[in-house]
Amino acid sequence: MTEKPSRNEDEYFAREDAEKLYRLHRERQKHDDQKKRDEQKAAHWMKCPKCGYDLERIPWRGHTVDKCFRCGVTVLDQGELEALAGKEHPDGFVGTFTRLFKGI
Repeated sequence: MTEKPSRNEDEYFAREDAEKLYRLHRERQKHDDQKKRDEQKAAHWMKCPKCGYDLERIPWRGHTVDKCFRCGVTVLDQGELEALAGKEHPDGFVGTFTRLFKGI
C-alpha cells in the first residue's frame, strides 16, 4: 500500500521545483540580455552619435580619433581628450586661477 506524501514533503518539492524554474528563467534572461547587448553593439558600432552615419578612424595629432565625414563630428574615446590636451601648463588659465584663490 502506498502512502500519501506528507504536506511538508509536498511543500519541499514544490519549493524545489519553483527554485529550479526561477534559476532556469534567470539563466535564460541573462543569455537573452547578453544577446540583446551584442546585437545593439553590432548595430551601433562605429556609428556617428549625431547622424548615424559610419565613423572613420583617422590619425590626428599623434592619436587616432573617430570622425564622421557626413556631419563633421569628431568622437573621442575614453581618455583621448586628456591625451590630446596634455598636461595643464602652470602659467595657463587654470594654473593662474588656482594660484589667485590659493594666495600663492
